[in-house]
Amino acid sequence: MQIAATDALLVIDPQNDFCDGGALAVSGGAAIMPLLNRLAERFDRVVVTQDWHTPDQISFASNHPGAAPFTEIEVAYGRQMLWPDHCIQGSPGADFHPDVAPAVQKARAVIRKGCNPAVDSYSGFFENDHRTPTGLAGLLRELRVTRVFLCGLAYDYCVRFTAEDAVREGFQTVVVADASRAIAPSTEAAARKSFRASGVAEVAAVTLLG
Repeated sequence: MQIAATDALLVIDPQNDFCDGGALAVSGGAAIMPLLNRLAERFDRVVVTQDWHTPDQISFASNHPGAAPFTEIEVAYGRQMLWPDHCIQGSPGADFHPDVAPAVQKARAVIRKGCNPAVDSYSGFFENDHRTPTGLAGLLRELRVTRVFLCGLAYDYCVRFTAEDAVREGFQTVVVADASRAIAPSTEAAARKSFRASGVAEVAAVTLLG
């Protein structure tokens, strides 16, 4: 697959807390970091997203007495999964994994999300209320991007919702499947089904790297 001047690579949340040993570790998360760097080398336009939560984030189970991580509650904007505390602003867990430094250094911008304690954010485009933008869409349009490729963590949450919002924002959207890792098989399968329904394409990294 040929990479065009109007393409961008979106590297989703390559952070310590989502890698092995982190507070919300995705199995094999650290292993994809070298591949993210190789992909970033091929793109002129690279944008990285970063989960950036306050300690009182509504999605943290610790802020709901008696609630357990990986259960759901009803909040003002709908159903919300509760998570272990992760990616707290300024913490080592919120830092980018050291092995992805070349991709981060190449980034045109870092889009921080989930900063509002009252609203979680999976997508790099919108918070979970589906109304509050992060500014990513405007940035990509300013850069004259028409197609985005996504990779990173986690395939079944932040990669998925960023990809779906990219389609809604009018971008051709491609997920680099083997440059992403999922939290759970059931949600991975749901993401893949959603991609097919919404027009998100999936490719292997080799099709871009040759």
